[in-house]
Amino acid sequence: MTMTSEPATAPVVQAPAGAQRVFAAGAAADHEAHLRAFGPLPKRDPGALLDQLEASGLTGRGGAGFPAWRKLAATGEAAAQRRRRGAPILIANGSEGEPLSWKDEVLLQNAPHLVIDGMLTAARTLGARNVLLYAGSGSLAAVERAIGERADARGIEVVEAEDGFIAGEASSVVNAIENDDPRPMDRTVRLAESGLRGRPTLVHNVETMAHLGLIARFGGAWFRSVGAPEDLGTRLITVSGDIPRTGVFEVATDATLASVLQAAGLQQGSAAAALIGGYHGAWVPAVSFGTPLTPSGLEPFGAQPGAGIVHVLSDQRCGLRATADIVEYLAGQTARQCGPCMFGLPTLATRFTALARGQDAEQSAAELRRISGLIVGRGACHHPDGTVRLIRSALDVFARDVRAHAHGRCTRRP
Repeated sequence: MTMTSEPATAPVVQAPAGAQRVFAAGAAADHEAHLRAFGPLPKRDPGALLDQLEASGLTGRGGAGFPAWRKLAATGEAAAQRRRRGAPILIANGSEGEPLSWKDEVLLQNAPHLVIDGMLTAARTLGARNVLLYAGSGSLAAVERAIGERADARGIEVVEAEDGFIAGEASSVVNAIENDDPRPMDRTVRLAESGLRGRPTLVHNVETMAHLGLIARFGGAWFRSVGAPEDLGTRLITVSGDIPRTGVFEVATDATLASVLQAAGLQQGSAAAALIGGYHGAWVPAVSFGTPLTPSGLEPFGAQPGAGIVHVLSDQRCGLRATADIVEYLAGQTARQCGPCMFGLPTLATRFTALARGQDAEQSAAELRRISGLIVGRGACHHPDGTVRLIRSALDVFARDVRAHAHGRCTRRP
């Protein structure tokens, strides 16, 4: 794709400096405060917007981390080739089935206009006539109030998201809207080609949309002025667990885990590990808290930045018991569409609970590894693989605890 230069016309207001961007208008910003902070939304030529989006290096903030411009371009190309099937559809996904994440709800409650800006910009670029915002009940009032404050947003349809761990996956969102069935679809055709109502469909996380709204104003070079070269810009991080200050933080993508936890008030030496990426994520031990929250930095632990989740485990708590609780939860969140979910995950949950309780610990650990190998890559969706990732991570990071449990004791308190 040919790059274009940055826009010659300067923004009406100065671009936010540093890593504090999406909340620059302040808490629960109305449209007037939003315009004071960011200025009016420019109407870019679709090609120029795609160029700026590509130049920005923005990746999806919903978990997959796919380049944002590629999804938008692929949907646009599919729509151009299939005009007889109808105009493309755009969906902003604010569903958070992940229990450890609430960054999208905080974003929609405090900066809904930035999300709307991104949606309108993407819709204009695609030529989408149907624009939907799919969000949890806790966000609906703020979203509907924001839509009512501006004439250009009146065509946005707000859909209440279904509750459930797997309900936020892109194909689950489409299935829920179209069929009232919030389960992933086993697809051979991409949503960009045939999604909602058989039309090319773009599904982007609401945080991705907010960043797009900023890039539309201030350009790709501004966006990439902070962050890691491999994953540019900023991201929202939900910090929870055994920590003094839980909440949502906006950080540069090259921030270290230690710096995030320090901002949340963690005392050095008081944590055993942190779960990165949520229930489908991986554990990072405390000795590695200097790790940057980048794909390459987290790769040795089998983790990814994902949807921006950091969950802290105190050095007084057993990692095996904490993981057993999560695996049991995940086993109950299956779509019941394939054997790995219906039979494999309950078996893994039973085995991990036995390990955590010190019942045949060595045999349980061995069985967990064996069964995990039989499940990976065989599910109808990513749920089994994500559960296996968590289990393998726990067995590695808490290997000392596995040995202790095998001898009838635990290195941590219950």
